[in-house]
Amino acid sequence: MLILFYIVASFVIIIDQLTKYWIRTYLSVGDTMVVWEGVLNFTHIQNSGAAFGLFEGFGRLFVPVAIIIAIVSIFMLNKGYINGKVLEIGTALFVGGAVGNAIDRILFNQVTDFIHFQFRQGIPNLADYALSFGVVLIFIDSVIVDAIRKRRATEPETEINEKNYDQGR
Repeated sequence: MLILFYIVASFVIIIDQLTKYWIRTYLSVGDTMVVWEGVLNFTHIQNSGAAFGLFEGFGRLFVPVAIIIAIVSIFMLNKGYINGKVLEIGTALFVGGAVGNAIDRILFNQVTDFIHFQFRQGIPNLADYALSFGVVLIFIDSVIVDAIRKRRATEPETEINEKNYDQGR
């Protein structure tokens, strides 16, 4: 299953970097392009902090954190501590987002943000959304899927329960 992790994490990093490159190439800092009137704009800003503009000016501190997260995640995957599709995809999204933003911090000392939904505050990028969605999936696996596993472990063994368990993960 490691291949799923590498595909998802690589996809996030590549798409994140391509979209940021496009924004840096075609929009000057502060410029806005309307994508969907009243809903979505691309507004080019540079963020020297963390995801969603937090910790402004301390972005460089997150580079070693991203590297450690990636190394620990790959180690845990190889050792079998991260198993199941939900947890694996969540971890891949988190790692891909962390590495995508770390690349910007290393190359530019700041992160390119551009996704501006009119109905919410903040201007994140794809890596920020991948990080956030990855955390949600990790939480779902850790709380909900784990509770389902525990419940199934306490149910009496029947042919139906075994069949459902095999199809679940």
